Amino acid sequence: MRVLICEDSVLLREGLVRLLEDAGHEVVAALPDTHDLTDAVAEKDPQLCILDVRLPPTFTDEGIRAALGLRATHPQLPLLVLSQYVEERYASDLIAAQGGPLGYLLKDRVADVADFVETVQRIADGATVLDPEVVAQLLTRRNRDERMLRLTDRERTVLALIAEGKSNQAIAGALFLSEASVEKHITSIFQKLGFEPDESGNRRVLAALAHIENQTEKPQTGGIR
Repeated sequence: MRVLICEDSVLLREGLVRLLEDAGHEVVAALPDTHDLTDAVAEKDPQLCILDVRLPPTFTDEGIRAALGLRATHPQLPLLVLSQYVEERYASDLIAAQGGPLGYLLKDRVADVADFVETVQRIADGATVLDPEVVAQLLTRRNRDERMLRLTDRERTVLALIAEGKSNQAIAGALFLSEASVEKHITSIFQKLGFEPDESGNRRVLAALAHIENQTEKPQTGGIR
Protein backbone atom coordinates (compact mmCIF):
# COMPACT_ATOMS: atom_id res chain seq x y z
CA MET A 1 0.00 0.00 0.00
CA ARG A 2 1.24 3.51 -0.84
CA VAL A 3 1.13 5.79 2.21
CA LEU A 4 1.68 9.53 2.53
CA ILE A 5 2.59 10.95 5.95
CA CYS A 6 2.21 14.58 7.06
CA GLU A 7 3.68 14.98 10.57
CA ASP A 8 5.88 17.78 11.93
CA SER A 9 7.63 15.75 14.65
CA VAL A 10 10.79 14.29 13.11
CA LEU A 11 10.89 11.38 15.56
CA LEU A 12 7.27 10.39 15.04
CA ARG A 13 7.45 10.94 11.28
CA GLU A 14 10.52 8.78 10.87
CA GLY A 15 9.11 6.24 13.29
CA LEU A 16 5.95 5.94 11.20
CA VAL A 17 8.02 5.55 8.04
CA ARG A 18 10.04 2.75 9.61
CA LEU A 19 7.17 0.74 11.05
CA LEU A 20 5.06 1.06 7.91
CA GLU A 21 7.92 0.01 5.66
CA ASP A 22 8.71 -2.88 8.01
CA ALA A 23 5.07 -3.94 7.60
CA GLY A 24 5.54 -4.04 3.82
CA HIS A 25 3.99 -0.71 2.87
CA GLU A 26 5.56 1.97 0.66
CA VAL A 27 5.82 5.48 2.13
CA VAL A 28 5.62 7.66 -0.99
CA ALA A 29 6.12 10.96 0.91
CA ALA A 30 6.84 12.07 4.48
CA LEU A 31 6.07 15.78 4.85
CA PRO A 32 6.73 18.09 7.82
CA ASP A 33 3.78 20.40 6.99
CA THR A 34 0.91 20.85 4.53
CA HIS A 35 2.75 23.20 2.16
CA ASP A 36 3.33 20.55 -0.53
CA LEU A 37 0.55 18.18 0.50
CA THR A 38 -1.85 18.85 -2.37
CA ASP A 39 0.87 18.44 -5.01
CA ALA A 40 2.24 15.32 -3.30
CA VAL A 41 -1.18 13.65 -3.24
CA ALA A 42 -1.74 14.47 -6.91
CA GLU A 43 1.73 13.26 -7.91
CA LYS A 44 2.19 10.21 -5.67
CA ASP A 45 -1.43 8.98 -5.69
CA PRO A 46 -1.31 7.47 -2.18
CA GLN A 47 -3.77 4.82 -1.05
CA LEU A 48 -3.79 6.23 2.50
CA CYS A 49 -2.89 9.61 3.96
CA ILE A 50 -1.80 10.03 7.60
CA LEU A 51 -1.97 13.55 9.04
CA ASP A 52 -1.33 15.20 12.39
CA VAL A 53 -4.11 17.54 13.56
CA ARG A 54 -1.74 20.34 14.57
CA LEU A 55 0.91 21.30 12.05
CA PRO A 56 3.08 24.34 11.27
CA PRO A 57 2.95 27.26 11.13
CA THR A 58 0.39 27.87 13.91
CA PHE A 59 0.05 24.31 15.28
CA THR A 60 -3.72 24.70 15.68
CA ASP A 61 -5.84 23.14 12.95
CA GLU A 62 -3.68 23.00 9.81
CA GLY A 63 -3.79 19.23 9.65
CA ILE A 64 -7.54 18.92 10.08
CA ARG A 65 -8.17 21.66 7.51
CA ALA A 66 -5.87 19.81 5.12
CA ALA A 67 -7.82 16.60 5.77
CA LEU A 68 -11.10 18.38 5.04
CA GLY A 69 -9.53 19.78 1.87
CA LEU A 70 -8.56 16.28 0.77
CA ARG A 71 -12.11 15.16 1.45
CA ALA A 72 -13.25 17.76 -1.09
CA THR A 73 -10.62 17.03 -3.76
CA HIS A 74 -10.11 13.30 -3.20
CA PRO A 75 -13.32 12.16 -1.49
CA GLN A 76 -12.53 8.45 -1.54
CA LEU A 77 -8.96 8.73 -0.25
CA PRO A 78 -8.66 6.92 3.11
CA LEU A 79 -7.51 9.29 5.85
CA LEU A 80 -5.95 8.61 9.24
CA VAL A 81 -5.74 11.62 11.57
CA LEU A 82 -3.45 11.52 14.59
CA SER A 83 -3.91 13.85 17.53
CA GLN A 84 -2.16 14.40 20.85
CA TYR A 85 -5.48 15.18 22.54
CA VAL A 86 -9.16 14.71 21.74
CA GLU A 87 -10.19 17.67 19.58
CA GLU A 88 -14.00 17.46 19.75
CA ARG A 89 -14.85 20.16 17.22
CA TYR A 90 -12.24 19.00 14.72
CA ALA A 91 -13.27 15.36 15.06
CA SER A 92 -16.92 16.27 14.56
CA ASP A 93 -16.17 18.32 11.43
CA LEU A 94 -14.18 15.51 9.85
CA ILE A 95 -16.59 12.74 10.79
CA ALA A 96 -19.48 14.78 9.40
CA ALA A 97 -17.70 15.32 6.08
CA GLN A 98 -18.81 13.02 3.28
CA GLY A 99 -16.13 10.74 1.88
CA GLY A 100 -14.15 7.56 2.12
CA PRO A 101 -12.68 5.57 5.02
CA LEU A 102 -11.56 7.50 8.07
CA GLY A 103 -9.45 6.95 11.16
CA TYR A 104 -9.07 9.32 14.12
CA LEU A 105 -6.62 8.10 16.74
CA LEU A 106 -4.73 9.52 19.68
CA LYS A 107 -0.96 9.34 19.19
CA ASP A 108 -0.64 7.08 22.22
CA ARG A 109 -2.14 4.30 20.11
CA VAL A 110 0.91 4.35 17.83
CA ALA A 111 2.92 2.85 20.71
CA ASP A 112 1.17 -0.48 20.10
CA VAL A 113 2.84 -1.19 16.78
CA ALA A 114 0.92 -4.34 15.85
CA ASP A 115 -2.43 -2.73 16.63
CA PHE A 116 -1.51 0.45 14.74
CA VAL A 117 -0.41 -1.43 11.61
CA GLU A 118 -3.62 -3.46 11.73
CA THR A 119 -5.65 -0.24 12.07
CA VAL A 120 -3.90 1.30 9.07
CA GLN A 121 -4.79 -1.75 6.98
CA ARG A 122 -8.42 -1.73 8.16
CA ILE A 123 -8.82 1.94 7.18
CA ALA A 124 -7.24 1.30 3.78
CA ASP A 125 -9.68 -1.59 3.33
CA GLY A 126 -12.65 0.70 3.92
CA ALA A 127 -13.26 0.77 7.66
CA THR A 128 -13.88 3.78 9.89
CA VAL A 129 -11.83 3.55 13.07
CA LEU A 130 -12.34 6.04 15.90
CA ASP A 131 -10.34 6.16 19.11
CA PRO A 132 -12.52 5.16 22.10
CA GLU A 133 -11.63 8.45 23.83
CA VAL A 134 -12.87 10.39 20.80
CA VAL A 135 -16.15 8.46 20.77
CA ALA A 136 -16.67 8.99 24.50
CA GLN A 137 -16.17 12.74 24.31
CA LEU A 138 -18.33 13.12 21.20
CA LEU A 139 -21.15 11.26 22.94
CA THR A 140 -20.78 13.55 25.96
CA ARG A 141 -20.93 16.56 23.66
CA ARG A 142 -24.07 15.22 21.97
CA ASN A 143 -25.73 14.81 25.35
CA ARG A 144 -24.93 18.45 26.16
CA ASP A 145 -26.35 19.53 22.81
CA GLU A 146 -29.56 17.58 23.42
CA ARG A 147 -30.06 19.32 26.75
CA MET A 148 -29.77 22.70 25.06
CA LEU A 149 -32.48 21.71 22.59
CA ARG A 150 -34.95 21.59 25.49
CA LEU A 151 -34.71 25.35 25.97
CA THR A 152 -37.18 27.79 24.42
CA ASP A 153 -35.94 30.75 22.38
CA ARG A 154 -36.58 33.05 25.33
CA GLU A 155 -34.63 30.76 27.67
CA ARG A 156 -31.73 30.60 25.22
CA THR A 157 -31.61 34.40 25.19
CA VAL A 158 -31.69 34.59 28.98
CA LEU A 159 -28.92 31.98 29.14
CA ALA A 160 -26.81 33.95 26.67
CA LEU A 161 -27.11 37.01 28.90
CA ILE A 162 -26.19 34.95 31.96
CA ALA A 163 -23.07 33.82 30.08
CA GLU A 164 -22.23 37.49 29.52
CA GLY A 165 -22.20 37.92 33.30
CA LYS A 166 -25.38 39.99 33.54
CA SER A 167 -27.40 40.08 36.74
CA ASN A 168 -31.11 39.22 36.88
CA GLN A 169 -31.88 42.94 37.07
CA ALA A 170 -29.77 43.66 33.98
CA ILE A 171 -31.39 40.79 32.08
CA ALA A 172 -34.84 42.08 32.99
CA GLY A 173 -33.93 45.52 31.69
CA ALA A 174 -32.46 44.17 28.44
CA LEU A 175 -35.51 42.03 27.68
CA PHE A 176 -38.18 44.36 29.11
CA LEU A 177 -39.27 41.74 31.63
CA SER A 178 -39.92 41.79 35.34
CA GLU A 179 -37.24 40.29 37.57
CA ALA A 180 -39.79 37.71 38.68
CA SER A 181 -40.19 36.57 35.06
CA VAL A 182 -36.43 36.38 34.64
CA GLU A 183 -36.16 34.27 37.78
CA LYS A 184 -38.80 31.87 36.42
CA HIS A 185 -36.91 31.53 33.14
CA ILE A 186 -33.65 30.89 34.99
CA THR A 187 -35.27 28.26 37.21
CA SER A 188 -36.64 26.54 34.10
CA ILE A 189 -33.18 26.66 32.47
CA PHE A 190 -31.57 25.02 35.49
CA GLN A 191 -34.21 22.29 35.52
CA LYS A 192 -33.94 21.54 31.79
CA LEU A 193 -30.13 21.42 31.94
CA GLY A 194 -30.30 19.09 34.93
CA PHE A 195 -28.59 21.37 37.47
CA GLU A 196 -29.81 20.59 40.98
CA PRO A 197 -30.08 23.34 43.64
CA ASP A 198 -26.96 23.86 45.73
CA GLU A 199 -25.70 26.26 48.35
CA SER A 200 -22.68 27.49 46.38
CA GLY A 201 -24.55 29.09 43.50
CA ASN A 202 -22.57 27.07 40.96
CA ARG A 203 -25.65 26.42 38.81
CA ARG A 204 -25.34 29.85 37.22
CA VAL A 205 -21.71 29.19 36.30
CA LEU A 206 -22.48 25.70 35.00
CA ALA A 207 -25.33 27.05 32.87
CA ALA A 208 -23.04 29.71 31.42
CA LEU A 209 -20.44 27.06 30.57
CA ALA A 210 -23.09 24.88 28.91
CA HIS A 211 -24.07 27.82 26.73
CA ILE A 212 -20.47 28.59 25.75
CA GLU A 213 -19.73 24.95 24.90
CA ASN A 214 -22.72 24.73 22.56
CA GLN A 215 -22.54 28.19 21.04
CA THR A 216 -21.43 28.40 17.42
CA GLU A 217 -22.62 31.93 16.67
CA LYS A 218 -23.11 35.07 18.74
CA PRO A 219 -26.61 34.91 20.26
CA GLN A 220 -29.24 37.34 19.11
CA THR A 221 -31.65 39.00 21.53
CA GLY A 222 -34.20 40.09 18.95
CA GLY A 223 -37.05 38.18 17.38
CA ILE A 224 -37.80 36.10 20.43
CA ARG A 225 -41.01 34.90 21.88
